[in-house]
Amino acid sequence: MRILLPVDGSEYSNKAVGEVVRRPWPAGTQVEVLSVAQPVPEFPDTQLMGHTVYLDSLERETKRAQKNVAETAATIAQAAPQLAVTTKVLEGTPKEEILREATAWDADLIVMGSHGYGAAMRFLMGSISHAVALHAPCSVEIVRPRKTAQPAKS
Repeated sequence: MRILLPVDGSEYSNKAVGEVVRRPWPAGTQVEVLSVAQPVPEFPDTQLMGHTVYLDSLERETKRAQKNVAETAATIAQAAPQLAVTTKVLEGTPKEEILREATAWDADLIVMGSHGYGAAMRFLMGSISHAVALHAPCSVEIVRPRKTAQPAKS
């Protein structure tokens, strides 16, 4: 079994990590922890920003991604030592790189968190988990945040 686990350091991706470590997977299961460094996402065209700004942003995002994969790999090693864990950091657009890596690595399953945005935010920002679920070459499990119960009104 080959599980691709994209992480971004958010509470939502941490929930996906929790789902992976709590389950009994078949012997020999491999988990690739992936994080994508996306420099300054508010600039749709890197030519609209200065080269130095781009490189600084890329360096910052790469360090963030490396920290995310290292921390996640350590969590998995401690909580589920039977899983073989590798890490990878890529540069680009998260949904595109996740899909590309799932194909290249021949993943059997992608497990990822969802931020649970409403329709307006999904329209403005796009939904990485939705795009991955629609276009992945394998099964996708999207771990969603639990809604907290609201107290009954008297």
